[in-house]
Amino acid sequence: MTTEGLAVNFSELVNKNKQTLARLQESPRLLLHRRDGEDLVLTTATRAEQDQTVVSAATRMLVAMARREPGSMELLLDILPDAFPWVRFLPDVDLHAFAVELVDTMRAADSLGNNASVAHLLIAWQHTAEVHSDPELLAALTRDHSEDYGPTPDPRSTT
Repeated sequence: MTTEGLAVNFSELVNKNKQTLARLQESPRLLLHRRDGEDLVLTTATRAEQDQTVVSAATRMLVAMARREPGSMELLLDILPDAFPWVRFLPDVDLHAFAVELVDTMRAADSLGNNASVAHLLIAWQHTAEVHSDPELLAALTRDHSEDYGPTPDPRSTT
C-alpha cells in the first residue's frame, strides 16, 4: 500500500507520540514501520471516512454503468485492458467472467464497507492471466492428469 507521504518507525509513535501525530498535518497518511510485524498506516478518522466515501462512489458508478445499458458491459470490457493490462492474456470467456465478477464483488464489498474481497479477486484473476501468458505453465496446468498417484497423506500427520 502506498502512503502518499511520510514514513516513520513505530517506536517514534510510542516515544514521541505528539510530534509523530503532528506529522499527520503534513501528509494524509503516516506509514509506521514495525520490526516484529506488518507495517501499519496511520490516518485520521475523517480521512479514512473520505477514502471510503470515494471508493464507494466509484463502485456505485461502475455498478450502475455496467447494469444500466445493454452495451455498457462491452464498454467495460473495452476499458478493462487500460485499467488492468494483464487482462489481455485472459481468453474472452474469462475476460467476461472477470468483468461480471468484479462488478458483483465490488458491489457486495461496498455494502459491507470492506474491500478485502475485491483485492483478493483482482490478485486471483491476475494469477489466472499469468498462467495464460506462459504457454508452458498453461500446458502443465491444463494437461490430462488421469494418473492415480495413490492416496494423499493426511497433512496433519507428523510422520
